[in-house]
Amino acid sequence: MRALDTLDDLDRRIVVAMQHDGRASWRAIAEMVGSSTATVARRGQSLIASGVIKVAINPALGATGQVDSFFIRINCAPGTQLMVAEQLVAHEDVRFITVVTGQYDIIAELVVKGGATHYPQLLEELQSIQGVERWRSDLVMHIYKVSFDWGRQLFADTLALPDAGNDFERYAEPESCNPTHFDASDWKIIDALRDDGRETFQAIADRVGMNESSVRRRFERLRSSKCIDILTLVPAPALGMGAETLLTVKVTPSRMDAVALELAKHPAIRYLAATLDENSLFCEVILPSTDELYGFITSTLSQLDGVEGWTASMELLFLKRGFIETPWWRSQVALTEKKPAA
Repeated sequence: MRALDTLDDLDRRIVVAMQHDGRASWRAIAEMVGSSTATVARRGQSLIASGVIKVAINPALGATGQVDSFFIRINCAPGTQLMVAEQLVAHEDVRFITVVTGQYDIIAELVVKGGATHYPQLLEELQSIQGVERWRSDLVMHIYKVSFDWGRQLFADTLALPDAGNDFERYAEPESCNPTHFDASDWKIIDALRDDGRETFQAIADRVGMNESSVRRRFERLRSSKCIDILTLVPAPALGMGAETLLTVKVTPSRMDAVALELAKHPAIRYLAATLDENSLFCEVILPSTDELYGFITSTLSQLDGVEGWTASMELLFLKRGFIETPWWRSQVALTEKKPAA
């Protein structure tokens, strides 16, 4: 986390460019940010080595068969939040987890293989974690938006990034992927990219016993079919974003889609989904400051026809996103614990 104090404008531009495409060549990233390839390669490799950035490849939801997702809201015994969160991080079915303010201590997403009917099989295991006092589940009915390049809002006018436009479909969660799109060789390639999403095709080919052109062709096919997610994980403070917030927005039932489509256009909305409980939308908004969060709530959210109200939780510590553990949360906790008492 100390590395965040040394980031300059060029570093942040590189981060945003890698959010757009974590596997882009250093030359392509240099063209996006307007710097030399050598400088960008050196800076980018340093950002990865220091843990400010982690690039990972994951199969899209549905790649292994039917799944259903649940948002989990947890209350913990005092002082046990991090112990509970750490055990949840280790569970392969937890897609994201964050420690939050508000009426709950932890909010997470649990992806249940085989569909909702298999959820009870996980409850006994997870709810028995020491420290869990209250557990609330809410089924995700429809995902409107998942954006991995939310940082583009900072440099929209100065970076040479492809135009995102206002089309929410660019960020919509793909629904067409299924196990028939993969064979054993495809899975070997994905497994080789889970921990280092920037591994070269040649290195992957050497590892899995294939030729480089076959690995490249298979990867590009999966990518064009939206069967893989390329994640560039970065702590929001690295980009000067100090207001990561989870909102549960209550909406008039007949206005659910209309409100969702309006919200999805906003560049600060990273994630947006409809949930089963109380005709609500669940969204994550990432903004530079609480002042801008206030502006978003008063000028955008509250002005939408159909919005009846909302509850909110500020994200304090993000431990996992897209099934990938964030490389910085343990250091962040260690630094906090070492600070002298006031």
